[in-house]
Amino acid sequence: MASPPSQLLSGRVAVVTGSSRGIGRAIALELAAAGADVVVHAGHDGPTALKTAQAVRDLGRKVETIVGDLGDDRTQDGLLQQAWGWQDRVDIWVNNAGVDILTGDARQGTFEEKLNALWKVDVCATIRLARAAGRRMAEQDGGVILNIGWDGAERGMAGDTAELFAAAKGAVMAFTRSLAQSLAPTVRVNCLALGWIKTGWGEQASEEWQERARRESLAQRWGMPEDVARAARFLVSPDSAFISGQVVHLNGGFKAGCEPES
Repeated sequence: MASPPSQLLSGRVAVVTGSSRGIGRAIALELAAAGADVVVHAGHDGPTALKTAQAVRDLGRKVETIVGDLGDDRTQDGLLQQAWGWQDRVDIWVNNAGVDILTGDARQGTFEEKLNALWKVDVCATIRLARAAGRRMAEQDGGVILNIGWDGAERGMAGDTAELFAAAKGAVMAFTRSLAQSLAPTVRVNCLALGWIKTGWGEQASEEWQERARRESLAQRWGMPEDVARAARFLVSPDSAFISGQVVHLNGGFKAGCEPES
């Protein structure tokens, strides 16, 4: 008999990078609601991370808060050490952290500066942390790694920002498939390729972009962080024990051929 959602992850320890707000916060709370103790990580915003941590406690779970910029290798290594040292194990590792080039400080940078920032955090940190976490999980009794990609990386989209995300998230998606083979069968590795998800940028986007997000989904709506969180909870739970090496598109069903004519 399948476990109820509130018990699916009971006894497990989860790390969610970039979980002070948005999608990462939603994932951290979803995993906590399913019974996991959670390491909440933020790149810079300690106060917001503490609010997320309190929300995890309110769900009756243990929580550890770690703040550090994952663009630095030493911070990545420190996160790994602190996370494992907290309860002497980690069962779930979610690489959600990414550079905000749409609404954050990085949006003012040049194309090359944005590319460098994305490459350091979205790509290199994901690769280094996933490999290191995977090795440790293999030495214990297994574990699950979940990375975050972008559905547009496989079909393409015009524009500087799309080119940047395609390069970064396309790399993460390809890496996921290979790491899953390297760590099988002890550790499972999957990736969620996200479509139009309403985070900070989506909430302030123009009506043109609002309409495009609705038009390009069979669900005819934006995805919400909670949609991502529920999918993440499934992919890191025992219910998905036969799923590994997959890039799962979470976009409400992409509706092809609907971009406006130029």
